[in-house]
Amino acid sequence: MEPVIGLEVHLALNTKSKMFCACRADTLGLAPNASTCPVCLGLPGSLPTINREAVEKALRFSLALHCQVPKTTQFHRKNYYYPDAPKNYQISQYDRPLGAGGFLELTGGRHIGITRCHLEEDAGRLVHPAYADYSLVDLNRAGAALIELVTEPDLRTPEEAREFLVRVQAIAQAVAVSDANPEEGKMRADVNISLRRPGEPLGTKVEVKNLNSFKSVQRSLEYEIKRQRRILAGGGSISQDTLGWDEGGQKTFLLRTKEEAADYRYFPEPDLPPLRIDAAWLERVQESMPELPEAKRQRYVALGVRDYDAGIIAYDITLANFFDAALAYARHPQAIANWLNGDISGWLNQQGLTITATALTPALLVELVALIEDGTISGKTAKELLPEVMQGAAPSCLVEAHGLTQVSDSAEISVLVEAVIANNSAIVATIKTNPKAVNALLGQVLRESRGKANPELVRALLNSKLGLG
Repeated sequence: MEPVIGLEVHLALNTKSKMFCACRADTLGLAPNASTCPVCLGLPGSLPTINREAVEKALRFSLALHCQVPKTTQFHRKNYYYPDAPKNYQISQYDRPLGAGGFLELTGGRHIGITRCHLEEDAGRLVHPAYADYSLVDLNRAGAALIELVTEPDLRTPEEAREFLVRVQAIAQAVAVSDANPEEGKMRADVNISLRRPGEPLGTKVEVKNLNSFKSVQRSLEYEIKRQRRILAGGGSISQDTLGWDEGGQKTFLLRTKEEAADYRYFPEPDLPPLRIDAAWLERVQESMPELPEAKRQRYVALGVRDYDAGIIAYDITLANFFDAALAYARHPQAIANWLNGDISGWLNQQGLTITATALTPALLVELVALIEDGTISGKTAKELLPEVMQGAAPSCLVEAHGLTQVSDSAEISVLVEAVIANNSAIVATIKTNPKAVNALLGQVLRESRGKANPELVRALLNSKLGLG
């Protein structure tokens, strides 16, 4: 049985005001209900107006996903009752979305179809005080501009779903339409998952709602695949339900029986006319498009960076900006990429930081790599210096202050090599049958030199003196 997965992704747009009113959109730190007005509260007589900035950002995002943009789009009312929806409906888009028929390319070149990208307004937020028999409603978020992206059921594994979301996040950040930070609620996902035998019609799907991390998306899909396989193997059937995800228990739970789209009684928003997207407007938006992550990846590969490393950097906007700045100084793009994806990434994960939260600059990293490339220090020494460099220390100053300049004088190193060979006859005797034993001698020479001897030169001298070629 193969999984068939589709995603619905909500991105909070980084507009100054809400989707249909002038209220402040960024409400972080505000008192509850401080950023509200008659429009987003749904008071009688209030009329919405379309936020042009939101439309242009949605157009940019749709174009980045290769969507077709219609000449005319329209808003609809999606009717439902919930305490955080003050109007008892949501202004969304139905049959005339802003973008449709696009795709996103995954690693390996597989295209995931994009059914639609449309604009809508966000709901408010319910707060549930501990041990209380009531809930509180905060409508600061109500009316904020969202993009909803809906995929075709083209994904086949939880890993693909996670990669898709990583790439959507990178594109949203690259075209500057959203911070797309799941931890701040700027990016949320719903997943649809069913099982079928390859080539057969789609099975009954379930939906898992409001997943706020890429890890939760992957784990909820892994759980659902196992659960549904177990039910089907036992002769049971899958019920078309809407589920939640229990992060603590690492399992899904029932929320409600799935509603059909018709239950929302969509009809055109009577207070907003159809919106015409003329050719001149669309052309201006296209001209404002920055370099997209996939184009960055291809550019990095053309510079000699391995495809894997180029992909990691290109689809992380912070790393990509840092890498691009480093390229202005660097002679060795792959070496810079190795450090960013290797030791620096490991250090950042260990410290729980992003690269922008450190004092490391592109110039400092390039300087560190240059010291290795010109033989001034070894890679091992560079790794030992990294914590101080991450705090803004200049690598060349550290090398001078600690006397760490690498020894590359053949005569000086030759004396150490000969001494180590003379003092380790047992190891030397095994080298003819086990050439890898030379590494033990290499390690001893480096220890004798307190890590200063050039490892490549040490190895060359050992090979020469031991007749290893």
